[in-house]
Amino acid sequence: MMSVFNDFLLLRQEIGLVAILLILLLADILAPAASGRGWLSPLAYLLLAAQTVLGFLPLPASEVFGGLYVTSATTVWMKNILNIGTLLVLLQAHKWLAGNDTVHKRGEFYVITLATLLGMYIMISAGNFMMLYIGIETASLPMACLVAFDKYKEKSAEAGVKYILTAAFSSAIMLFGISYLYGTAHTLYFADMQSLITNTPMAILGLVFFMTGLAFKLSLVPFHLWTADVYEGAPTSVTAYLSVVSKGAAAFALLFALWKVFGNIDPVWHYILWGLSVVTITVGNLFAIRQKDIKRFFAFSSISQAGYIVLGIMSGSAQGMTATMYYVLVYIFSNLAAFGVISAVENSSGQTSIASYNGLYKTNPLLSFVMMLAVFSLAGIPPFGGFFSKFFIFSAAAAQGEYLLVFIALLNTVISLYYYLLIVRAMFINPQGETSVGLVHTNGFHRTSIVLCVAGIIAVGILSAVYEFLGTVSFGM
Repeated sequence: MMSVFNDFLLLRQEIGLVAILLILLLADILAPAASGRGWLSPLAYLLLAAQTVLGFLPLPASEVFGGLYVTSATTVWMKNILNIGTLLVLLQAHKWLAGNDTVHKRGEFYVITLATLLGMYIMISAGNFMMLYIGIETASLPMACLVAFDKYKEKSAEAGVKYILTAAFSSAIMLFGISYLYGTAHTLYFADMQSLITNTPMAILGLVFFMTGLAFKLSLVPFHLWTADVYEGAPTSVTAYLSVVSKGAAAFALLFALWKVFGNIDPVWHYILWGLSVVTITVGNLFAIRQKDIKRFFAFSSISQAGYIVLGIMSGSAQGMTATMYYVLVYIFSNLAAFGVISAVENSSGQTSIASYNGLYKTNPLLSFVMMLAVFSLAGIPPFGGFFSKFFIFSAAAAQGEYLLVFIALLNTVISLYYYLLIVRAMFINPQGETSVGLVHTNGFHRTSIVLCVAGIIAVGILSAVYEFLGTVSFGM
């Protein structure tokens, strides 16, 4: 009996999230409609904040259900990083959810969002390909509901259709690849497969199809074509969630799968990721320059950022894992700071064009300052967290002898600096026009999220203890 209890303690994070889901679902169903359910938002924030804090308590490295589920210090911290991002997104969504079209769907939004987070938990702790696939589907299907949450808006409905079709195709391709891997190894358990996957045509084909499925989730070129349309059509808070939390979970899942299963054919996936990284960073940067809508702009920016994340994944080392975790953490703070400004401007004016940011500094100096910090961090300008995250990613790749790849990535960083500065120029230099935004009002929850993001951008960049701690977690893997 004690053994069963200890096994369930290893599932502490998943059980806690399921409990939050049930509490919010019952509260939404049972609360009288006349109450307005305005208290649901603070309740959701409080419960998820408690879940995040409790997540920092250590868990032993172990496995349950015959190896289907595994836990370690690394998986715990990866889930904590996703918790932080989700909490920031929910805080930013408060004003939007208080609108006339969404006020009665507040509870639905929280339940669906946390359901996707549960799927991401499963992805990270999967010790078996079927468990990984279930986690991906649990995260993907509710995500389509979030993308189409503004169902009476044509672009949101269109984005939902594009996302669900893309998710279905990518899942089918991935499952096809998993079937090839099973045919090769006659098992789907990661621990057993590592010694059985060798450089055979069937194993390589299975690897390619499996990586293709996750490449859709990460928006790696050439599997990125859905990204800009979905980011533009989805509600801004959902776009923020897609760009950081969903992408981070996919990166962690791919990292674990390559590390635990495909170590014997490292040269094969190493060169695949080499090509994907170069093309993804370059295409994302070049297409970002052409965008007129700021959500599409950050869609291509996120594609480029995914290419940088791949640099850490392909390193195949504890240093690469540390750099990847650190990069995702910094990316969460930086990108959500930018999306905090975007959602504030959109909630106030309905504008998402880059031209509407012309002269923003004159009417909203604080928001302009936050956006400047965010894009400077995303571009990798010191002393912000983004500079150090890119430095560690490049160092991990260089440690594996990938000097040409690092050089190409550095050249692309210069390109990214140019288009990020286009946003800064619009806010601080360009004169106000007819579409320029006036004074923007935000509520306390939204301001709290932005302040936390700015603090994260600065603190994570300055405090070396953050990277060092993630290093001890990764090297203890």
